[in-house]
Amino acid sequence: MTSKNAEMTVSSEITIASTAQKIFHALTDPAQVPMWWGDPDGFVVERFDGDLRVGGRWRLKAKGSDGEIIVIDGAYRTIEAPHLLEYTWIVDGGPTETLVRFDLSEVAGGTLVQVTHTGFVDVESRDQHQRGWDKVLVWIRQYVVK
Repeated sequence: MTSKNAEMTVSSEITIASTAQKIFHALTDPAQVPMWWGDPDGFVVERFDGDLRVGGRWRLKAKGSDGEIIVIDGAYRTIEAPHLLEYTWIVDGGPTETLVRFDLSEVAGGTLVQVTHTGFVDVESRDQHQRGWDKVLVWIRQYVVK
């Protein structure tokens, strides 16, 4: 896995020994997302809802290890299954909307998954999300290859 952050963008990538189709479904299927997104020492996703169409809304509700409820939502911008998924990202109804993009490319041995998250307004939030996306890619790899 490799990570980098340039200015107010974060990106991370990982190669997963699975098909782009299986990974895309794990990213978008409301029944699957709570099965892999999170860990008990940080937070776990309790519910994921998504209307997978351009302009459709999605919403993720998670619970932190301290009991805090976290809600993230947004709208799908680009859907080119199984290779491209792009959506807006708003944490707890906050004032800042950012943009997440997943690129899935079939490579020898599986699929290269690249996530890019842009639009941060401060370094602290950017760096927090960089650490988060690095974890998310490990979680999805563990889920789809088991």
